[in-house]
Amino acid sequence: MKLFIRRFPDPILREKSDEIKKIDKNLIDFIEKLKDLMYSNKGCVGIAAPQVGFLKKIVLVDTSKHKKAIENHGFLLMINPQIIECDGVTITREGCLSVPDFTGNVTRFENIKVKYFDISGEAKSIMTFGFEAVVIQHEIDHLDGVLFIDRIKNSKRDLFNRKNY
Repeated sequence: MKLFIRRFPDPILREKSDEIKKIDKNLIDFIEKLKDLMYSNKGCVGIAAPQVGFLKKIVLVDTSKHKKAIENHGFLLMINPQIIECDGVTITREGCLSVPDFTGNVTRFENIKVKYFDISGEAKSIMTFGFEAVVIQHEIDHLDGVLFIDRIKNSKRDLFNRKNY
């Protein structure tokens, strides 16, 4: 099965995702396809399962090649991620594969601690800040049916037509 990015206003992007209860071969195969899709999109630093219509709590993040990522954890696969601590505020310009025509200024936490499960089902947690923290928050939002455009306070001032990079 080939995966494709669901685009706004697809209603599935507004659905809440369910927790993963069991990690099996089918789930691992899906995650590999999702990872391939993420890396096949130039400049992509994260993707969430709902973006391809799979309403499960899975997030992939890799900011390691992005110039804004001063420090990062490399490739992260997060199953059932939860932000358990947050601090500080930052405003960043965000874009999204599911909202391809726009970017926008979004307010996020500067520092976060996230707990999640890895592919083997082991509980993990990380502390992160800056760009990587923003990307993780953006992807976790997808699990709750929230898009970055929902977090823009003033669409006249903070929403922009996407430039061709």
